[in-house]
Amino acid sequence: MNKVSASAAAAVADIPDGASLAVGGFGLSGIPATLIDALHAQGATGLEVVSNNCGVDGQGLGVLLAEGRISRVTGSYVGENKEFARQYLSGELEVELVPQGTLAERLRAGGAGIPAFYTPAGVGTPVADGGLPWRYAPDGSIAVASPAKESRAFGGRDHVLEHGITTDYALVRAWRGDTHGNLVFNKAAANFNPLAAMAGRITIAEVEELVEPGALGPDTIHVPGIFVQRVVALTPAQAADKRIEHRRISAPSTSPASSTSSTRGAVRA
Repeated sequence: MNKVSASAAAAVADIPDGASLAVGGFGLSGIPATLIDALHAQGATGLEVVSNNCGVDGQGLGVLLAEGRISRVTGSYVGENKEFARQYLSGELEVELVPQGTLAERLRAGGAGIPAFYTPAGVGTPVADGGLPWRYAPDGSIAVASPAKESRAFGGRDHVLEHGITTDYALVRAWRGDTHGNLVFNKAAANFNPLAAMAGRITIAEVEELVEPGALGPDTIHVPGIFVQRVVALTPAQAADKRIEHRRISAPSTSPASSTSSTRGAVRA
């Protein structure tokens, strides 16, 4: 039952070229940065990634993307990753954009053993009708387009069929975890992590604090250990390494109006 790996490198050592990966995180919040760095050092390529977004330039999944190690992305947000946009528009990268709630449910459904479900999200748009560019040709034409999806009316409202997602591996980050693989996430850093953990056939979790079985209250556990095959204990330095996508600092002001406006849009750790 002890699922602790000796290191992040050991945990990802068997991920082969062409593997599919569900990766937790939202922006840079809750990303399994240590596992991603270990996979970068390991060298696997041709990876098919399912993640809300693909990190940013030089951070998170952006590290793998920059070296052309990702061949396909299923996600809901491009973000400010310029290299992601360049590869997609030049035809180097296949991208399936999915409504964010649908992506979350596709991961949850896959983890729960549900092959498909109907949702009203995307009805009447190219999400349902097909034709979205998954991959461009070098001349800018569409090389691969999304297919039309089955639709059906329920209660007089149209719905589109979406398929559950399962992947070969999943990489997630948790606040606390025990040696049996039970995981607890901290506030907004949970985001897509529990869903990614459920969807992976082999789920690898990096944890900021590793505890013994019984230390986590049963009612506090977000992902049961049955979904997790490997656990990597982070060092204090790795646990404290929480990157911020945008750091905005405003000069202090004594004016109440200025003080209010100066904090808007501030990003805090």
